[in-house]
Amino acid sequence: MKRIKGVYFCAERSMERVYGPDEQEQIARRLDMYPCLVTRENWKNHLDALSEAEVLVSTWGGAILNEELLQALPKLQVYFYGAGSVHELMTEAAWNRGIRIMSAADANAIPVAEFVLAQTLFSLKRGWEYMQLAKAHSPELWNVNKRVPGAYRSKVGVVSLGRIGKRVCKLLRPFDVEVMAFSMDTSAGLATQLGGVTFAPLEEIFCSCDVVSIHLPLNAETKGMIREKLLTMMKPDSTLINTSRGGVIHQSDMICFLQNRPDVYACLDVTDPEPPERGCPLYELPNVVLPPHLAGSMGQETRRLGKCVIEEIDRYLANGHLQWEITREMDQISA
Repeated sequence: MKRIKGVYFCAERSMERVYGPDEQEQIARRLDMYPCLVTRENWKNHLDALSEAEVLVSTWGGAILNEELLQALPKLQVYFYGAGSVHELMTEAAWNRGIRIMSAADANAIPVAEFVLAQTLFSLKRGWEYMQLAKAHSPELWNVNKRVPGAYRSKVGVVSLGRIGKRVCKLLRPFDVEVMAFSMDTSAGLATQLGGVTFAPLEEIFCSCDVVSIHLPLNAETKGMIREKLLTMMKPDSTLINTSRGGVIHQSDMICFLQNRPDVYACLDVTDPEPPERGCPLYELPNVVLPPHLAGSMGQETRRLGKCVIEEIDRYLANGHLQWEITREMDQISA
């Protein structure tokens, strides 16, 4: 039986992070894979292989399906993308041609949610602040009445309930915290799925929660959505966490707020731009933590993305089903 022809198309530095020898061997048992890696820079050197490719296997640095590249891929049916957002990759021409695409965003959500859980619990102990005080040999460090909310009956706010926001809510279940969430979807089905989560307006979350974690998608409606009015409502000694996109927070508003409210800490895994420009106050503010986009898949975690793609290939070969397919409509909402 003739096997489906596939091509690896991604950035060279990303290839073995996601598709190591074991993953490549498993994919080779399922698809007839072209032996060379195709990239955005060299694809015109591999036109013969691309002309026969029925599927692309990819990750970060994947093919952007513009008109020129689509002409080189006349047989392309499915794009297996072992990473998160596909918004940059799928053009109107690709959607119109009916090319299907899947994303490993659900697998990538796992380490992000775990990172948020760790930061949330650490922040409820005011961990970052007291680490700084310890290094400064501050006498306040040994004050028995430290300003620590703690992880008992504290309130944690989750802003937006996409893949990651929902997973964060579930990870918080074993802990004695009250979880409040802002979502456009407040259906009974979602409430039942999350169990114990209280839906609330943004204003209530910002003014009552000890930790506020942002999980908004970045699109025209959400760009700059978190502004000074909301930020100034934050409780004393609370923490803001952002692992979504830097652009959902109005950055100059946030900087001004953090300068005026040294009691509030911000753990910003993402910024706008990323990284912040040289001289940006975020580098110097003592109440800002800047992990350099660490929340997503790192190290061995990236192999989980490859595993997700392999499982999706199996489903496609069995009956054409894609569990993690992204449609045009979904892409518009989650971009």
